[in-house]
Amino acid sequence: MIANQDAVASTYARGMDQQQRRERLGNNIKMRRVEAGLTMRRFAQMAGTSHNYLWEVERGGVSVGFDLLCKFADALGVPVCDLIDF
Repeated sequence: MIANQDAVASTYARGMDQQQRRERLGNNIKMRRVEAGLTMRRFAQMAGTSHNYLWEVERGGVSVGFDLLCKFADALGVPVCDLIDF
């Protein structure tokens, strides 16, 4: 079953360019943040970044390094894989 899921995910991801992936990741982070009732400023503080940079992440304007992605997931109380759906 996992092999099938990997094949579907791989096929799905091939149709997306880097910008689309950044936008999708940013949207997922924003959706989780809003669901948690966190302001952009508060969430940025929790993740150890600035609200300006968080805004860039949420709109898909910048790439996110693995360490910051882990901080976002930790601040939201979710596994990293919940933020990446491509």
